[in-house]
Amino acid sequence: MALRRQNVQTSLLGFEMKLKIFSIAVVILGCFAVNSIQAQENAKGVAFVLAPEQSSGICFSDNADKGFACAREKCTENGTPVTQCLRVKWCYPAGWSADIFMQHRDGIHWHEYLCGWQTRSDLEAAVKLKCGGNLSNQLIECGLVGLWSPKGREIALETEQ
Repeated sequence: MALRRQNVQTSLLGFEMKLKIFSIAVVILGCFAVNSIQAQENAKGVAFVLAPEQSSGICFSDNADKGFACAREKCTENGTPVTQCLRVKWCYPAGWSADIFMQHRDGIHWHEYLCGWQTRSDLEAAVKLKCGGNLSNQLIECGLVGLWSPKGREIALETEQ
């Protein structure tokens, strides 16, 4: 009888230990789920709009339609007709984002947009690749003219002196 009581107690201790481990695992997994949901709720995309030779707009938003509507509104602030503010690019999540100005030696110029980069240094390396690629010997100007953090904060660019 004593041996049987000891086996029951040992079984109960084993069960209690498994229950504690299971409870800890549930709490840890719950924390990951909450953090994942919060990250998704806080995630933003970025919309780029351009009216060639006139204006542009950029907005961070939780969806493309709202982002483009906001960017178009910014594009029209100087009087540019909304019909000329063209949807150029959407990235979700926005990540580190940039506006690159490029000008061909024949005078043609344009903007290219990079977005979705994990780090600022990766984005800056991508800008260097873009400006140093196949067109580099035909470009008289190529450089970063706009830089934004993943949270949508515009970063002031350092000016060369």
